[in-house]
Amino acid sequence: MLNKLSGWDDTIVALATPHGVGAIGIIRLSGSLSIPIVNDLFPSKDLRVQLSHTMHVGLLKENGKMLDEVVVSLFKNPRSYTGEDVVEISCHGSPYIQEQVINACIAKGARLARPGEFTQRAFLKGKLDLTQAEAVADLIASNTEASRNTAIHNIRGGFSSVLKELREQLIQFSSLIELELDFATEDVEFADRTKFYTLIEHLSLQTLQLVDSFQLGNVIKNGVNIAIVGKPNAGKSTLLNTLLNENRAIVSEIAGTTRDTIEEVININGILFRLIDTAGIRESKDVIELIGVGKSREKMKESDLVLYLFDVVEESQAAVETALLEVQQLNKNYIAIGNKIDQIGEEAAQQKFSGDGILFISAKAKQHITILKERLVDKVVQGTVHTESTIVTNARHYAALKEVQQSLSDIKNGMDNNLPGDLLALDIRRCLHYLGEITGEVTNEDRLDYIFSKFCIGK
Repeated sequence: MLNKLSGWDDTIVALATPHGVGAIGIIRLSGSLSIPIVNDLFPSKDLRVQLSHTMHVGLLKENGKMLDEVVVSLFKNPRSYTGEDVVEISCHGSPYIQEQVINACIAKGARLARPGEFTQRAFLKGKLDLTQAEAVADLIASNTEASRNTAIHNIRGGFSSVLKELREQLIQFSSLIELELDFATEDVEFADRTKFYTLIEHLSLQTLQLVDSFQLGNVIKNGVNIAIVGKPNAGKSTLLNTLLNENRAIVSEIAGTTRDTIEEVININGILFRLIDTAGIRESKDVIELIGVGKSREKMKESDLVLYLFDVVEESQAAVETALLEVQQLNKNYIAIGNKIDQIGEEAAQQKFSGDGILFISAKAKQHITILKERLVDKVVQGTVHTESTIVTNARHYAALKEVQQSLSDIKNGMDNNLPGDLLALDIRRCLHYLGEITGEVTNEDRLDYIFSKFCIGK
């Protein structure tokens, strides 16, 4: 277990707003010298005697030289984000002014903060656990309503409370089994095995739900890569433009116009879809076109979902079936789309092409594009995105939960085989260990440094 407070008694400073010119820049300090440092630079008031959670307007000076007119916000420990004394200086957004203020704070005894160090201190001071700390980074990086809501749910302790409940129930029975080991010679049983078996089944179900939620969580956090593939002139670039509602890709009747992949992002119902318009897949003697075809196949392999687009006027049922067979062999989620129904009519297209799940559209006339968007969402999330419930979005959490799942399975198998309490206790400890790894109750300094190094400086 990490000694949480060792080596964290200095004072740090960093710019908490983005670099560059803006109206306002916020410089944040945290640590025991935060108030004395700023007080030396702020002759307008004695900040040491001011109440916490107050704001003060005045001039910031260094050695008699005015740096800026600022607003100073005080947050005294323990009622602050980090649990330490925190001071925020709101100055004008000139990069030069911000640099001068930070240098003045460093000259008075602060040091530049490392990435994520403010949040890391909040974790070490017990203001939030590791899942909540990581959700802070997720919230900063969120770019859709779904990812924002999921991050806020976890910051508010949604995920933590589920894990805490799992851990507490397991610890309760673990302590009874450990007690039995102390009275092994007397052959007594403190833990009700029937209740414990029921508990393990309940915990296994909850863990399974969390593990299964990672697929959705990964979609919410990272988005979905979609490759739009098909033969030349099937209308791939037109479909991309229609979905984006702008002319992003060059559209031409000349086959092979798209030589390289074009990637754009669209937000549908809070999910980010990265659309990849690929070169038409066909045999060709053109060296450059062949390179494009090769890239198309690569993108198809790398994608999460394939949109196979075919021309209902020019292509045949047999050709489409052959092409779809290649997609199916990749074990990819896909949607077969018959395009250009504006030319022959939807009914004629349906008669020409049989097969379950084919969606007929006109990318040019924008027919059934709304249905296509609905099907895209359904393919990746299997229904509505419920961010009110706990959804696992972090790969580290997912890996640890898989270990918890295995440990619970081992405990259950041990009980089925009437293993003695000392062997059951080993599996229970292992399970508790991995639950503790997720929340940070069991961790080490190197792992923490790695996690928080991915944060932005100033947070």
